[in-house]
Amino acid sequence: MSSDTSTSIFSNWKQDLPAAVVVFFVALPLCLGIALASGAPLFSGLIAGIIGGIVVGMVSGSQIGVSGPAAGLAAIVLTAIGNLGFEDFLVAVVLGGIIQIILGIARAGIIGYYFPSSVIKGMLSGIGIIIILKQIPHFLGRDNDPEGDFAFFQIDGENTFTEIINSIGDPSLGPTLIGFVALAILILWSTVLANKGKFFQLVQGPLVAVVVGIVYYLVTQNDASLGITQQHLVNVPVPTDFDSFLGQFTFPNFGAITNPTIWITGATIALVASLETLLCVEATDKLDPGRRITPTNRELLAQGTGNVLSGLVGGIPITQVIVRSSANIQSGGRTKLSAIVHGFLLLISVIAIPTLLNKIPLSVLAAVLLIVGFKLAKPSTFKTMYDLGWKQFLPYIVTILGIVFTDLLVGIGLGLAVGIFIILIKSYQNSHFLHKERGETGSDTVRMTLAEEVTFFNKGAILKELAALENGSTLELDVRNTRYLDYDIVEILENFSLKAKNRDINIKIISERGTVENPDSYLEFFDLAPTTV
Repeated sequence: MSSDTSTSIFSNWKQDLPAAVVVFFVALPLCLGIALASGAPLFSGLIAGIIGGIVVGMVSGSQIGVSGPAAGLAAIVLTAIGNLGFEDFLVAVVLGGIIQIILGIARAGIIGYYFPSSVIKGMLSGIGIIIILKQIPHFLGRDNDPEGDFAFFQIDGENTFTEIINSIGDPSLGPTLIGFVALAILILWSTVLANKGKFFQLVQGPLVAVVVGIVYYLVTQNDASLGITQQHLVNVPVPTDFDSFLGQFTFPNFGAITNPTIWITGATIALVASLETLLCVEATDKLDPGRRITPTNRELLAQGTGNVLSGLVGGIPITQVIVRSSANIQSGGRTKLSAIVHGFLLLISVIAIPTLLNKIPLSVLAAVLLIVGFKLAKPSTFKTMYDLGWKQFLPYIVTILGIVFTDLLVGIGLGLAVGIFIILIKSYQNSHFLHKERGETGSDTVRMTLAEEVTFFNKGAILKELAALENGSTLELDVRNTRYLDYDIVEILENFSLKAKNRDINIKIISERGTVENPDSYLEFFDLAPTTV
């Protein structure tokens, strides 16, 4: 299926429209929660969600990716708004978008392909675990922070685990009860009813769970024990008229554009948002049942366009987001129509039905997100990565722990560092192959076959083997398969040649040119102008 064909966007509308509804219900509390965690007006999170759905959805080449405000930027945004003020901060968002557009034109989208698969899978599992941990308090009706804190260590002195313990010790009956009902509906719908007919495929479980949640609230609102209070409900701003609706928009103060802090903030937003987007694209493409490949340079252009528009009308920064993207895929989304429609649903909802949205229990939305989190962090994935061996499992688990206990980018950075360290270890181990034989005269013959590429990373391993050679032995150095030999290695051989004479060690170089014994100059022998054998 082509990602650029205008007719293909409607070819799977029967799957895309129900998926759009699911993504809408997932995105709504996330837009509000991320805005709250970022210290920005709640309406700015909705603006980012609307633009991320409609504008980025139209421009992007991703068929199943969904964009909007991202938790990974919350800490950066919170600090920037505190230092600059919201109107000046919006200038930085616009500048960040422009820088992203430049990165797209410069074809910088290839950066995302340099991250190991184990780190990408660790990112998915880590985000899934965070979703589960962060939604448990809201599922149990403990909403001291209405849409949740995204950091492990929180401003109020609590952390993720103490919040869960406090919630279990003091649940709220009404929200907990409807949360379990919603969770049962979701599980029943996905495991049993989804296979019973087209109706259950068209009408998705999360939509049914939300409708049941609204009905429960209306029926029990006057019951002191089973009812749900306002703090356990979605809280969307409700405009009284068109003027008050327009009054919710904030515009950037371009008079402050000469402030160096704004430019630094804009560059930071561009780099972090681009990296998050590219990693999300990589992860989303792995989840895509159609195994389609998203054009990454076009994605940077789309994200940059979205951030420019978001900043111009008072929205917080946008990235492609794995939570909404995975919810889209798991709900049957096939083309970008689902992302675009979800953006229109956000727009329509804040204009036409904000009062109805404010009757949705947060515990019902938490149930939806618990299912999303479980699908991202399936126990079977942990087992698969463990079975692949420590070289895959270690970066995977380090990425997860880093994301859960710090934040998304730190976790990815730690996983990547471990992956690079493992590469260095394997490079150290695989620089050469040794075969040792006992000759007729009693002396040892050691054949050292060098790898295809030998760099300064391999110096330690080769020095160790040369030092272990016995006096009077013969070293056969086979470089027939070697295509790149670092000058550092040549230097080691030159120095060892001098020591070998004193230790009565005979050296034979075996190459495609033939065999040479005890060469006077290894540099001339290898002809290393471009350090190539």
